Amino acid sequence: MAKDPLEGMTLEKILERLVSHFGWKELGRIIDIKCFNIDPSIKSSLTFLRRNPWARAHVETLYRELVAESGS
Repeated sequence: MAKDPLEGMTLEKILERLVSHFGWKELGRIIDIKCFNIDPSIKSSLTFLRRNPWARAHVETLYRELVAESGS
C-alpha cells in the first residue's frame, strides 16, 4: 500500500507546494474560492481552509493528484 502523500505534511506546506507549482491565478481557477482569487496570501488562505473543511478537502485532493502525477 502506498504511503499517503499527506502524511507528515502541514496544511501550510501543502498550500506552499500548490502555489509554487500552479501559482495563485491557476490555483484559483482550479479551486474557485475567494481567498485564492482576491488578494491571495498563504496566511489568509490557511485561515479560510482551517475553518472550511470542504475547501481543505479540495486542496488536499489537488495535492494528492499533483504528487501522483509528479511521483514525489
